[in-house]
Amino acid sequence: MLYIPPRWLPGGHLQTIYPSAFIAKPQVTFRRERWEAPDGDFIDIDFVDGKPGRPLLVLFHGLEGSSDSHYSRALMAEAQRRGWHGAVPHFRGCSGEINLAPRFYHSGDSAELDWILRRLKQRQQDLAATHLYAAGVSLGANALLRWLGESQHEAEIVDAACAVSAPLDLAGGGAALARGFNRLYTWVFLRTMRPKCLEKLAQFPGLFDRDALLSARDLYAFDNIVTAPLHGYRNTDDYWDRASAKHILHDITVPTLVLNAKNDPFLPAQHLPSSAAPEVVLEYPDEGGHVGFAAGTPPGSLEWLPRRLLHFLEGRTETAFAAQREHAHG
Repeated sequence: MLYIPPRWLPGGHLQTIYPSAFIAKPQVTFRRERWEAPDGDFIDIDFVDGKPGRPLLVLFHGLEGSSDSHYSRALMAEAQRRGWHGAVPHFRGCSGEINLAPRFYHSGDSAELDWILRRLKQRQQDLAATHLYAAGVSLGANALLRWLGESQHEAEIVDAACAVSAPLDLAGGGAALARGFNRLYTWVFLRTMRPKCLEKLAQFPGLFDRDALLSARDLYAFDNIVTAPLHGYRNTDDYWDRASAKHILHDITVPTLVLNAKNDPFLPAQHLPSSAAPEVVLEYPDEGGHVGFAAGTPPGSLEWLPRRLLHFLEGRTETAFAAQREHAHG
């Protein structure tokens, strides 16, 4: 399922911006649950109720994303169409209500994913769902890859996984987002992140430097003031190095698709890893932008990406079952 961009949508920036801003998002019927986190905080998870005997698909959204992001709605609409169960956990503070703890979320948040996925594994059993699949987009994709690599065989509670437009090299991506036209994306992120931080300061006065926060003009400065110190990193350089998924791609044992366009403005092609574990498929189409992959004639559709991901997930499961049958019959 090679991605070929429409002729009317050229270049990485258009392929990034147009799908998120101008293609109508599919309608999805979500049901929200609030879960208490291990530290006493909470997260909100939006569920799609499927049919008995179908898989459960979990999606971890990107920086400042949610279940309403274009990619979330597109993937969950396709899952709903197939009768699958779906779940979109919101990272702390991303569900429309500020969280309670003196923290937010970050690209290396593998411990957060661990307790969520283990609880969803129990939900899969309660639903009699056939498989548990995990997908991540952008920041959520990097965090998912970190969890897969750090957990190794313990991550095999998940049958297969997909990571889309992951910032595999956070330093390389951060530098790219601080240059030229890419600063527009940084401005969009900071526009929603700053107000959340001010709310957090109202909860926890002195948690970080308010004036420094308001003067931050790029993600390097923001992460140095907020993300790194709140989540156990020394500074931005330490965070960007230790949280990058590129370090653990050889440790993954779960069948995993890593899908990154070479023209993704968030991560230039020279930063894409060239090798990974045998279970990991590195798929780097020339085009697609950052979580774009629009298809069809104007005004376009969001159908290609969900179908590519579900095709991979189903195919990997069938391959595993075939190998098990062959081994059993020796």
